[in-house]
Amino acid sequence: MSEAARASVVPVPAVRIDEVPLGDARLEAFVRFPWDLYRGDPHWVPPLEADLLGNRLLGIKGLLQPDHPYHRTAEVTHFLAYRGERVVGRVSGAINHRFNEYYDGNYAFFGFFEVEQDYEAAAALLDAVKAWATEKGADVLRGPGEYSNVTHERQACLIDGFDQDVYVEHTYNPPYYAEFIERYGFEKSMDYHAYLLDVSTPPNARLTRVAEGVRRRGQLTTRPVRIEDLESEVRLIVDIYNQAWAQNWGFLPIQDWEAEVLVEMLKPIIDPGLIRFAYLEDQPVAVLGCFPDPNYWLQPRWKWFGDSDYVRLSRLLSHRRHIPRVRLIFFGIVPGYRRMGADALLFEEIQRYAQSKEYQTCDISLLLETNDLVIRAAEFMGGERYKTWRIWDLPLSGS
Repeated sequence: MSEAARASVVPVPAVRIDEVPLGDARLEAFVRFPWDLYRGDPHWVPPLEADLLGNRLLGIKGLLQPDHPYHRTAEVTHFLAYRGERVVGRVSGAINHRFNEYYDGNYAFFGFFEVEQDYEAAAALLDAVKAWATEKGADVLRGPGEYSNVTHERQACLIDGFDQDVYVEHTYNPPYYAEFIERYGFEKSMDYHAYLLDVSTPPNARLTRVAEGVRRRGQLTTRPVRIEDLESEVRLIVDIYNQAWAQNWGFLPIQDWEAEVLVEMLKPIIDPGLIRFAYLEDQPVAVLGCFPDPNYWLQPRWKWFGDSDYVRLSRLLSHRRHIPRVRLIFFGIVPGYRRMGADALLFEEIQRYAQSKEYQTCDISLLLETNDLVIRAAEFMGGERYKTWRIWDLPLSGS
């Protein structure tokens, strides 16, 4: 290389990692970094900034605020990776004490993982969160997620389906994340799948026959959610969920404050015909809940007038009755009532309702790869697998 060529080479700054605790002003950069990373991406849909940083005007307490209820039973920290003055990546570390008590384990979690296509920066971030978790005495580092890998939290790394729409509470990331995580030494812990169902056509004949058979037997009755009593209805949903999912990998009972957040999230978009309960006499035994997907209108438009929370929420509220797709977020049958046909009955009724309202597609997710019962039900409805996410573990003992 000539002297002139050597003189023109600009040295790449070394990676620097800064720890960012709760309450630190740099959390704004932590939240804003993905907007630069995904700029112009047609699939990426971020959470509202208010959901993370809070917004007094909107009455939202952000997850990354010190007084958020999540932090009553968790320890968390955050790391930013810099090259010079430029942020090139981020990650969080968390100890969820409720999770560790429930499973009698000693897990730490890494989450909010975002990084440029720069393995050195990714490894430095993972080094930082690994050292933090080791100092806290954890035996295993699991992730990615947001703060932790609990079934009702936003979590996991997309490994298949990068060209598909991102439904509410789905994570989305570049394909190289999985390569970086496995190159670092993490090993697969669990996969989640998503199925896509065309609801613009009538339910398949087999599903209809099974549902009719359940009706003829007359044991089960169904009803839609009662909007006028949404708070108590959500408590009923949570009660069924906590019974139905108790034996599933990653389950942690939903707390009262999480149910309250769910109520506030649902109010603007809920369609009561998409949520139905099944009863045996007066006993609620199953629930199936779909929601119009707010991401359809919350997706960034990358326009001159910006993509602030106010712009995105205004777009959603203006068009919330014109959302063509839904996500099936929760489905549960109380143990002891799983072979009575409640699943077929609820699926068939909601699919007919969705067709009558001209919804087009339904995403059924996130389904544990080990949950054969729910996967078979999704396939029975006519769903086709179209996405997969992964969670990894890294043993820390002796490290």
